[in-house]
Amino acid sequence: MAPSGSRNIKRNCQRVLYWIPVLFIWLIVAWSYYAYVVQLCIATVENMAEKIVYLLAYHVLFIMFVWAYWQTIFTKPLNPLKEFHLSHSDKELLEREDRGESQQEILRRLAKDLPIYTRTTSGAIRYCDRCYVVKPDRCHHCSVCDKCILKMDHHCPWVNNCVGFSNYKFFMLFLTYSLLYCLFVTATDLQYFIQFWTNGLPDTQAKFHIMFLFFAASMFSVSLASLFAYHCWLVCKNRSTLEVFRAPAFRHGTDKNGFSLGVSKNFRQVFGDEKKYWLLPVFTSLGDGCSFPTCLMNPDPEQPASPSGNAAIKSDGETHLFPAKPLRESQSRLLSNGLSWAESEGTGNKDCQGTINPAMTMEKET
Repeated sequence: MAPSGSRNIKRNCQRVLYWIPVLFIWLIVAWSYYAYVVQLCIATVENMAEKIVYLLAYHVLFIMFVWAYWQTIFTKPLNPLKEFHLSHSDKELLEREDRGESQQEILRRLAKDLPIYTRTTSGAIRYCDRCYVVKPDRCHHCSVCDKCILKMDHHCPWVNNCVGFSNYKFFMLFLTYSLLYCLFVTATDLQYFIQFWTNGLPDTQAKFHIMFLFFAASMFSVSLASLFAYHCWLVCKNRSTLEVFRAPAFRHGTDKNGFSLGVSKNFRQVFGDEKKYWLLPVFTSLGDGCSFPTCLMNPDPEQPASPSGNAAIKSDGETHLFPAKPLRESQSRLLSNGLSWAESEGTGNKDCQGTINPAMTMEKET
């Protein structure tokens, strides 16, 4: 009882510590609101028209920034559906096997009817021995959350949450509005910051808020701009941060562009089809987070074929082949877009082909 109690106390203390970076950000946000609205706009800006414009534009950006940040923090990451979880009998059967080959045969049987096309680097079925799930494509186990997260990108300490399928759009909007917020504060505060150094401001406490506000906003702008540009690149390539460091492995080998459908379709996979919701922190991402269309040229022979076989779609002179597994309605919209389907001839190119790895040893990813 004592060791268990001490572990619970340690775990609770860690959970409290994880909120410190988030609390720090909220304190910075609260101070920046006071410094900009009270000390800059109300106490320093003298022109009434300029003051109104500043306050209106500022509050629009502030509300959108706080909304997106709130959604990123408190949107619960999605876990694999129950179809991917092992039953009690399957878990017992897997635990009784000592050899990796035997365990892999069991996992291959369990994964046969699941829409899974990625493997470990050794060619084994991706399986989590902590959550007892056959991992869906792009799913990874988060050591901080101690859960398998669908389309996990990374665990962000600044939001104390995993960034994945359920909140990646919110995270992108958080970066967008926080960058715009900092750039707006920097631009509108610049002239008064210059007046501070030329002794053009009255000697009040407002001048120090104006100085620190400019420094804070400009420094955050630089760091946010680099992070925003990086994640824009990820969206255009349809990759996650984890997939940049370790390219997804398929039956034919690793393929860093295996999930890329083109910039337009990649963008809509995150932000959805309806443009009116693109800038709003509401969930519009396509799919269910468990299966994704791919550009695989070598379909997985272990997956059952559908009546229609593999489908191909031509767009901008390129041919994309997708798995034989039927796609969900939201994913099908990604591929339709008024374009015609054709039967695949099974031909490949050097970018999407590789050798089949015969190794079937047990490999657990975390």
